[in-house]
Amino acid sequence: MHFEPGIIRRSGKAGPALWFVFRGNKLLVDRVDGGARIPCIPDPADLCLPLGRKQYLGTLDGRPCYTVACDPDTAPRKGQVFSGLRRLFGLVSEEIFQVAGRAFQIVNWDQNTRFCGRCGEPTIVSSEERLRMCPKCGLKRFPRLSPAVIAVVTRGKQILLARADRFPDKLYSVLAGFVEPGETLEECLRREVSEEVGLEISDIRYFGSQPWPFPDSLMIGFTARYAGGEITIDNREIVDAGWFSADNLPEIPDKISIARRLIDWFIENNR
Repeated sequence: MHFEPGIIRRSGKAGPALWFVFRGNKLLVDRVDGGARIPCIPDPADLCLPLGRKQYLGTLDGRPCYTVACDPDTAPRKGQVFSGLRRLFGLVSEEIFQVAGRAFQIVNWDQNTRFCGRCGEPTIVSSEERLRMCPKCGLKRFPRLSPAVIAVVTRGKQILLARADRFPDKLYSVLAGFVEPGETLEECLRREVSEEVGLEISDIRYFGSQPWPFPDSLMIGFTARYAGGEITIDNREIVDAGWFSADNLPEIPDKISIARRLIDWFIENNR
């Protein structure tokens, strides 16, 4: 499946479209044989739901995609349910999941920028860009991305894994953190590892990235090597950390995240 992003639907035949409808942070889906399906209909009025401003996302295999928010107290129709995005992983295709993440970030941005953050004036929507602008002071608000680094740190045939205080019991993962103003990605990674577990790292190499719509992050993955120090957890964000071998790992994240891809990379190269 191929997604072609867009802001304005210039042309195209009338027909069914994929509608990504959100109630808060939950997406409306049809229940189908133990799985889930995005509503595909010609007109959103067919959903019989109170909807807000629709926004065009682009096309998925030539089929137009839209996103829209509904009222917080909206109840789904029979055969439909509002589901958190994480729960949909594995129930819909990877391409649908990625478009759903994009849709959520756009809806979230639209709802959070209806008023100017500088003067309080209601903002207006651009007809040519994904933009809301204040007609009074001119402040522009594009959809926001919050970059975060995430890395697999290795020491020989061992991997550094940590458990954050927000994690479910027994779950461990690689270290991650948000980039601060004025930092490079590499500087952020060194700082996060030092602050959270007291270690120094070297040989930082780019691994890959992943949009992470919870709510607006871009995860940028790296590999790195241990360069010195003893594990000293900060006891604020991190409650435990240690070195693990590929055949003796604790509970790790599921395959939805780049964290799991980084850990799988380590496993593949150290068995």
